[in-house]
Amino acid sequence: MWLATVSRLDWPPVSSVNISSPELRINQQKKALTDKLDNLKSLGINTVFFQVKPDGTALWPSKILPWSDVLTGNIGQDPGYDPLQFMLDESHKRGIKVHAWFNPYRVSTNTTPRTLAELNQTLSLNPASVYVLHRDWIRTAGDRYVLDPGIPEARDWITNIVAEVVKGYDIDGVQFDDYFYTESPGSALNDNQTFKKYGLAFNSKADWRRHNTQQLIEQVSRTIKQLKPGVEFGVSPAGVWRNRSFDPMGSDTRGAAAYDESFADTRKWVQQGLLDYIAPQLYWPFARDAARYDVLAKWWADVVKPTNTRLYIGVALYKVGEPSKNEPDWMVRGGVPELKKQLDLNESTPQINGTILFRENYLNQPQTQEAVNYLKQRWNQS
Repeated sequence: MWLATVSRLDWPPVSSVNISSPELRINQQKKALTDKLDNLKSLGINTVFFQVKPDGTALWPSKILPWSDVLTGNIGQDPGYDPLQFMLDESHKRGIKVHAWFNPYRVSTNTTPRTLAELNQTLSLNPASVYVLHRDWIRTAGDRYVLDPGIPEARDWITNIVAEVVKGYDIDGVQFDDYFYTESPGSALNDNQTFKKYGLAFNSKADWRRHNTQQLIEQVSRTIKQLKPGVEFGVSPAGVWRNRSFDPMGSDTRGAAAYDESFADTRKWVQQGLLDYIAPQLYWPFARDAARYDVLAKWWADVVKPTNTRLYIGVALYKVGEPSKNEPDWMVRGGVPELKKQLDLNESTPQINGTILFRENYLNQPQTQEAVNYLKQRWNQS
């Protein structure tokens, strides 16, 4: 299960941030988390991907990043406890593994004047935000502040953050999500100057960008294995590597492709053994012609087959029970038949080692209850 903290999507509860008493706030946040873990255990979930770096802030006492404002409402304010340590203690007590989930390049979720003011105010803090410490690394893309992935020092900085967590905590794994180069049509990343400085040896800007993402993955993979070989490293990329219309090795799909849009050669990382696992986000039903669930699951199974990389499939719990013109199957009988087909395929394909649901708070929504009851029957045999 993915448990997202960015914008407080799954945790902590929004209401907790407005409590004036620190003690009550801490108690509410801790209870909300243990309630969720009890629920996950009752469902049969054995691993949680806990978002410890949702943007340029941290959910642990970092010497590199300021405290996350999701905890208190203010960037850099000490929440009075260590959420990552609490999460680890409570999960491990329940027999649940925890992978620390990092968003490598995002600095903020928007570029509003208020966000800008909050980032600038961290200058007096120790540590201050990367936004004020390394203004020259910051770009705007997808209407967010992000780090420019083409800057070697920025990649070193991300690697150091991962190393801090791997060294300091008894985590079971590290995961990066699919936000590498993230642009939107009206808000592209302007990395022309960076390209001029570092990229002129490459045939194209796209090749150079893929090289940058590759460098980050290599660095982080190597660092984790040097520090604690038992800590797993995985990536959860967009579900389509490349479409066959662009590349004969690609899948028979017509979806946004990680290789061409995020500049992430995810297939290569598997082939090179840089990852312990890959968790492609296959957020479509069997009937979605442009990106069929079964077509992609089998394509990924073939990719991992000759390697030692394990394959977990990311499944769209957030779509279950939701009306959709293009994907009506999520509505049929509460989404149970579609979910059953996906899990049946995962469990009957030897190369698929498990399923990850996106994301935790959808367990608590009215539209998913039939599916949740089905999962309880299916997974929790105890």
